[in-house]
Amino acid sequence: MLSKQKLEIIYGPEVADKVLASTVLVVGAGGIGCELMKCLSLTGFRKASVIDLDTIDISNLNRQFLFGREHVDMPKSKTLKDAIYKQNPLIKIDDYVGRI
Repeated sequence: MLSKQKLEIIYGPEVADKVLASTVLVVGAGGIGCELMKCLSLTGFRKASVIDLDTIDISNLNRQFLFGREHVDMPKSKTLKDAIYKQNPLIKIDDYVGRI
């Protein structure tokens, strides 16, 4: 979403380079993980991994805004990855189902 030039204007060249070169690990794709991954994506990070053991339950839908009724029983990490790709196709996300 954000070009290197825009990141340099916002953060300065040194921080912009670090943002573009960093890989972030998000543990958990629930309410906080969804919001965090959205913010990282919009902030300019280009590489991330997300891990979660759980699948989406209907009770999750009131706090996990990237998930809908059609996602019930699907892995949270994969569904989060797909939702973020729609928002920012430039980010590369590795998704894992499991414990850390």
